[in-house]
Amino acid sequence: MPPVSPKGIPVPTVLSIAGSDPSGGAGIQADLKTFAIVGVFGGAVITSLTVQNTLGVRGITVLAPELVREQITAVLADLTVSHVKIGMVGSAATALAITEALHDFHGEVIYDPVTKSTSGKALCEEDAPAALAEHLVSRATVLTPNLPELALLAGQPDVARKSLTKPETAAILFDRCPRLKAMTLTGGHGRDTADNTVTDYLFLRQSGNAPPSRLSRPHPRIQTANSHGTGCTFAAAFAAYHQQCGDYTTAFERTISFMDRIIRQSAAYRIGKGNGPLLHHLRPESAG
Repeated sequence: MPPVSPKGIPVPTVLSIAGSDPSGGAGIQADLKTFAIVGVFGGAVITSLTVQNTLGVRGITVLAPELVREQITAVLADLTVSHVKIGMVGSAATALAITEALHDFHGEVIYDPVTKSTSGKALCEEDAPAALAEHLVSRATVLTPNLPELALLAGQPDVARKSLTKPETAAILFDRCPRLKAMTLTGGHGRDTADNTVTDYLFLRQSGNAPPSRLSRPHPRIQTANSHGTGCTFAAAFAAYHQQCGDYTTAFERTISFMDRIIRQSAAYRIGKGNGPLLHHLRPESAG
């Protein structure tokens, strides 16, 4: 028989379900680094193995859906998982397997609907986007898309960028997904104003038939060659901060501050020959 652990203080876990990045900048690697910096314990379920570096994605091997399901089941049966953060899924079958494995999970599900790498490489099979919307989006309590991802999820790929930031667009997803409580929208994919700022948004479900509320936070755009993994890191930080404080608005504010610090601290360095990663190991001041 295995040794029995001594009684102690239970440790809540944030479980990341995502792809693996061998260059260490995104995916599972970025998530675990972020969890550690913020100060929460992280588990990791790998959905896909990628062949990539800072120059781009060269290949993807999607793991068998059964293996992904078994990883999730094993962790949930043992650890005290309060939050699940989902990133790269890879296939429609994997999306269904994740949804089935989380059927009886009642904690927070933070879904970062990544379908393309920073370099534009597709990170899922051709039939996957519809399955992601059908299964994972409907299971999520929090969504963390960027502007192109929101357009895809809302079924409005040609809508004007300004319309995507309105509560009416967010309401499409809130109406479709009864579990959804909050959605962040990161604005780094486009310039917000002539003075070079970025605006991030938080949408919160309201009672009754009221449209979701919107909180906007503009902040200076940081010029950097190191932006690989920013989406993964943002979603992971939001999950970690929410576990600590239990409040969506506070988690949003802390995540924005965390991202500003880590992007700024990483900007002076060079790792690789292409779009470099965030340097999580620099440990941004006041990360927690």
